[in-house]
Amino acid sequence: MAPKKIKTTVKVNLKAGEATPAPPLGPILGQHGLSIMDFVKQYNDRTSSMKGNVVPAVITIYEDRSFDFELKLAPVSEMIKKKLGIEKGSGATPRTIAGTLTRQQLEEVAKEKMNDLNTTNVEAAMKVVAGTARSMGIKTELN
Repeated sequence: MAPKKIKTTVKVNLKAGEATPAPPLGPILGQHGLSIMDFVKQYNDRTSSMKGNVVPAVITIYEDRSFDFELKLAPVSEMIKKKLGIEKGSGATPRTIAGTLTRQQLEEVAKEKMNDLNTTNVEAAMKVVAGTARSMGIKTELN
């Protein structure tokens, strides 16, 4: 049996266990002729234990309108907000500071996200996380 031909891949960030066929998801999948409810049901089943997090999915759509998807870790910004217990970053970076990440918190987020980053070095991963935090108006204890 020949491998299926891939039509396209789509990346989406959805709330775990709470995906719906409403925009933005419906139109994205609908334009490729995919059964939106099939994806929503499978995604919600696989992410039900992670409720409260944003869990990105990479959906591979095949020419026969079938699909596979792979779950990724939450975006770094979501991990930082959760670590600090805040709703959102500063809307007025750099004038307003939304919080401070300790070196230990930076390291924890970096180690959690390591598989999705393009480095295997913890110090480099911490710099990536610190950069994201800085753009959100969050101070870091990275020297």
